[in-house]
Amino acid sequence: MESKTKLSVRDMAYIAMFAVIMAVCSWISVPYVVPFTLQTFGVFLAVGVLGGKRGTLAVLIYILLGCVGLPVFAGFSGGIGIVLGSTGGYIVGFLFTALVMWAMEKLPGKRVVVSIVSMLVGLLVCYAFGTIWFMVVYARSTGPVGLWTALGWCVFPYIIPDLVKIALALVLQKRLRSAIRLA
Repeated sequence: MESKTKLSVRDMAYIAMFAVIMAVCSWISVPYVVPFTLQTFGVFLAVGVLGGKRGTLAVLIYILLGCVGLPVFAGFSGGIGIVLGSTGGYIVGFLFTALVMWAMEKLPGKRVVVSIVSMLVGLLVCYAFGTIWFMVVYARSTGPVGLWTALGWCVFPYIIPDLVKIALALVLQKRLRSAIRLA
C-alpha cells in the first residue's frame, strides 16, 4: 500500500527555500534595547506558509544544517557547539514551535485566529524549552542562575520584538500562500 506522505519535488524545493530564508533571517540583526535577529520570524513564516509538515521539515533542515557546521545561525555561526551551548535550547525550541503550530493547524483548521494562537503558543514553548536549557547549561559552566534572572536575560527583552515578528509573519503568510502552489 502506498503512503500519502511522499513529498513532491516542488515540496522539497519550498522546504529548502524556507530553510535558506530562516538562515538569512538569522543573519539579520536588528538594533534594539537588546539586538535581536529574525530567526523566529523565519520559523513562523515557514510553518505559516508551507503548513505544518513542510514547515516543520524546513525548520529541522535549518537546524541540521547549523549542526553540521554551516553558518546558518545568528552571527554567521554554526556547529554542534552552538546548539549545545547556553542559547542552543532556543534553536532546538524552534522545532517545538513548528510542531506546536503543526498540531494546532491539524485540530481546528486554518483560520487567522488559530494562526495567531498557534504562533503565540509555539513561542511560549520555545521560550520555556530554551530558558530551561539555558539554566542547565549556564549552571554547569558558570553556576546556578535563578528563573527570573534567566527570563530577564533571555526572554523579557525579546517579547515585544517577537510579537512584531508574529504580526509580520501573519501578514506575509496569507500573501505568500496565495502566490505559491502547494499540493
